[in-house]
Amino acid sequence: MNRFEAATQYQNALKAGKKYYNNAVSKGEDPYPKVLDEIINPAEASPVNIGLVEIPIDLIVGTYSGGRKNAFAGNFMPLMEEKSEFGMKWINLYQYQINEGINDPILCYEYLGKFYVQEGNKRVSVLKSLGATDISGTVTRMVPQKSDDPKIKQYYEFMSFYKLSKLYTVTFTQPGSYIRLQAALGLEGEEVWTEELRRSFNSRFSAFSSIYNQLNSEKLPLTAGDAFLVYLKVHPYAEFQNQSEDEVRSGLTGLWPDIRLLARGEPISVSTEPEEKGKSLLSLILGTPRLEIGFFYDFDPEKSVWAAAHAQGQKYLEEKLGDSVGIKTFLCEGNADEVMETAVRKGTNVLFTTTPTLIDSCRRIAAANKNIAVFNCALSMPYTGVRSYYCRIYEAKFISGAIAGAIANDDRIGYIANYPIMGVTAAINAFALGAQLTNPRARISLKWTCLPGDPILELRKEGITVFSNRDTDEANDKVPWGSGTYIELPGGNFQSLAAPKWNWGIYYEKTVQTLLKGGIDALRNGEAAVNDWWGMKTGVVDVVLGKDLPEGMKRLATFLRAGIISGEIDPFLAKITNRQGSEVCNGIQPLTQEELMQMDWLCENVEGSIPAFESLLPRSRNLVRLLGIYRETIPPEIEEPVK
Repeated sequence: MNRFEAATQYQNALKAGKKYYNNAVSKGEDPYPKVLDEIINPAEASPVNIGLVEIPIDLIVGTYSGGRKNAFAGNFMPLMEEKSEFGMKWINLYQYQINEGINDPILCYEYLGKFYVQEGNKRVSVLKSLGATDISGTVTRMVPQKSDDPKIKQYYEFMSFYKLSKLYTVTFTQPGSYIRLQAALGLEGEEVWTEELRRSFNSRFSAFSSIYNQLNSEKLPLTAGDAFLVYLKVHPYAEFQNQSEDEVRSGLTGLWPDIRLLARGEPISVSTEPEEKGKSLLSLILGTPRLEIGFFYDFDPEKSVWAAAHAQGQKYLEEKLGDSVGIKTFLCEGNADEVMETAVRKGTNVLFTTTPTLIDSCRRIAAANKNIAVFNCALSMPYTGVRSYYCRIYEAKFISGAIAGAIANDDRIGYIANYPIMGVTAAINAFALGAQLTNPRARISLKWTCLPGDPILELRKEGITVFSNRDTDEANDKVPWGSGTYIELPGGNFQSLAAPKWNWGIYYEKTVQTLLKGGIDALRNGEAAVNDWWGMKTGVVDVVLGKDLPEGMKRLATFLRAGIISGEIDPFLAKITNRQGSEVCNGIQPLTQEELMQMDWLCENVEGSIPAFESLLPRSRNLVRLLGIYRETIPPEIEEPVK
């Protein structure tokens, strides 16, 4: 490397520095590197030596003190003329880097994930001019005092993550993201990264970041890390590792509405009743295309109670609207993506997918086809392009609980829950509140079918005679341990008290009618995450009373049902205390739809707890990964599907 080439490099760097300086001044911004001494009071932060670090050079934003900052623009490019002492030293250092290589680590401080150089400013400048991505540095971290400031809380999450990963390359703006990344990579909460994982992640994430920055022409206020977590929801890390850059770009482009939604910070939009849509102008001009409806099942309706309930709803739709639409059935045993792609190619433009396990295939088919409407039966799915639907089963459970509370002579009631997923906790608590309404002394003994053991046997050993079981079928006295709420009578007989009733056919009929009136676009989410969560008012969910239920109980149930339908009764509009003794509802302000869906607490009169993921039976884990109230922290290991 001769002197002329080094001087030319300096001139190019000087131009870049002056350009940055002039642009900053024109915007009224500070044109120089930031100064840590001017940002924090040393008394408010504790220094911690974290040793030698490969520092991402883009995270170096300033100097420790202001003594040398005027020699550089904010991008660390030089501002001094070539013939100055500074310029000559910069050129000599550049020659040394090309001929020998700079090996001495810089000295710097790190604060809130950004780096401030104490010694080695010119080394940073030279390496930045060469397009280097990182530089070795001996780092002292300035740890701020804990506070409720979101930035400080986020930084404490990062420090916990750094102990495991030793990485600065991935940053987030959303709380809880470091834990979610750990889970998305298949790692347990406190599992330390291997050197191999660190190297491969850095390489792949660097490529992803480049693609994200190219696509982010809108300048969304999200980091590449934020977008990466959205991407991994559809393309798991094992798949992502083998994707080409073109495949990643295509996949990220398809998910851009979800990324934009995250940037806007909008919660899930919950629709609690059918939408009334008139004919759009375009539909009036061009006509509404014929609806070709596909029902997609992950399990055979002849073998699955859940699938059978949806098949019954499909049959209801065929009876009501079969002449005006085309309806076909698809079984997705095996490759759901292939089944859906084939159906769409053959003209299917409305897809009802009846299990949450099909959500990833739904997202991919929706991203690739903008002229179809995709529905998935699940709750609290924060995705655009796929409209999710479910029933407010907790309304029926509230009525069942009120009946159970009045019937239970010993104040003890058993409750058998299936999985700790969205909506289930609301059903448990609504039942408990209903029981408390008619019996302030009522205690609910909570058991789970997703845990080892026999919950029915455990309840009977406790001497409990009134209990609530699964909520997927009508009450049936001939199946003692079936669904609904029962009482065990003397002599071993059983009497049905009440049971929730799903009417999926009503949902399908009203949804298709809206599509017929407004066309395919009538219920496409666009750039919103929409969940249909309908209740008794719509007829999608109801409560069936036992035929031998006392007349007074029937009148009570009828009164509560009418109040829920009219909106005069809200099961959760009460002063509610959880098991830890904290007030979770003040009885004045109703809970939001999101708070109801994602409820992760139990009422004080519930004896039991929400099981941890590690304690679940293997057959239960796949569904909990998808819909669990703590799903963001679960490693994405493939398990046997839940039937």
